[in-house]
Amino acid sequence: MNPIVEINVQSEIGKLNGVILHTPGEEVENMTPENAERALYSDIINLSIAREEYKQISGVLSKITNTYQVKELLCNILKDDKVKAEVINRIECIEPFISEVSPTGCLKDKILEINAEDLSNLLIEGVEMTKDNLTKFLSKDWYALRPMHNFFFTRDASMSMYNEVLIGRMANSIRDRESIIMQSIFDFTPEFKTRTITIPTADEASPRLRHIEGGDVLIARDDILLIGNGARTSTQAIDMLIYEFMNRKSEKAQHIIVQELPHSPESFIHLDMVFTLLDHDKCMVYAPLILNPGSYQTVHITIQNGKLQNIQSEINLLGALKKLGMDLEPVYCGGTDAWNQEREQWHSGANFFAVGPGQVLGYARNTHTIEAMSKAGFDIIKANDILSNKVDLAKHSKYVITIEGSELPRGGGGARCMTMPINRTNL
Repeated sequence: MNPIVEINVQSEIGKLNGVILHTPGEEVENMTPENAERALYSDIINLSIAREEYKQISGVLSKITNTYQVKELLCNILKDDKVKAEVINRIECIEPFISEVSPTGCLKDKILEINAEDLSNLLIEGVEMTKDNLTKFLSKDWYALRPMHNFFFTRDASMSMYNEVLIGRMANSIRDRESIIMQSIFDFTPEFKTRTITIPTADEASPRLRHIEGGDVLIARDDILLIGNGARTSTQAIDMLIYEFMNRKSEKAQHIIVQELPHSPESFIHLDMVFTLLDHDKCMVYAPLILNPGSYQTVHITIQNGKLQNIQSEINLLGALKKLGMDLEPVYCGGTDAWNQEREQWHSGANFFAVGPGQVLGYARNTHTIEAMSKAGFDIIKANDILSNKVDLAKHSKYVITIEGSELPRGGGGARCMTMPINRTNL
């Protein structure tokens, strides 16, 4: 990296100028059926197939915009010994056992001696446990530092929010190191011009009350945030974000629309699994929840001049946005049939990622959703046709680039989950 990159994301659909990715690596392979549930998976993934599918996403995005890989960014900052020490100190705060003394020495000391490239691999792929005492010998854990199985979902651990980066406070401790790594990348990469924001923990007795993940945070407009409140993002964390905006005392009104989500099934873990923005006037919805939320409330919060001006319930998410001048036509995940809607939502059928207004990526496997997109005026283009130069995207104004997905969806996410945009052209 050399050019300065100013973090700027004022919408979900502005032309994409830069995005951070993480290609699935050995950390995905370092999983067994026994530890899959703890790693937040319902099944184990075939790495070789997942990598081939991921090549379609990374390959297409590389043709469209500037892409940055987590591992390379991490390696670059670890080349500075002072930064390396600070990163390890941050990790020690969430995994204090690395500084424990054992018969073969202290893990932290060993880590600090490792070169930047190898260390960036180990911090993501895991550090094997040395069985040098009885406790470790009898432990069922193979790793002293567990692999970051979920890291290819780069959206969750950090999220570009206007000109800053909000660092995710993860709902499950297995993912805490992802947040540390992403915060360190933004804090210590000199080419990234931004400020990181963190949500403070509640207290020692209940440290995980305040959790927020990127799949629940959507930038609808430069003055409208959409936030899902469910299994991965708590009301307490959203309150902390509200206080952050209040403390800024801006004369411009900031709107936060909160959508309550079911805590089960697991396919509802984030707002972007049931709602994503596609174009100036179109959005993708899982209709049974977004259009008819029932007991799951939609709450509109308005902040201005350092004060909470209003907090009220709305009929649904689209109704709340319409009141603010965003009149969106819904495209149905799974089409109009309730059976297909349920099946395709499970496989991230509502999870689209925009590279520009009306230009999005999504899974090809969700055939009824793709058919609904076609009826809504989107050209359907296979990722492989772009990679083999059979298709010129410049000749298409509105399109869906379809990604093959048999293994990647088994991790529980789609194209938006696997992308962390850092710069978009303002609408």
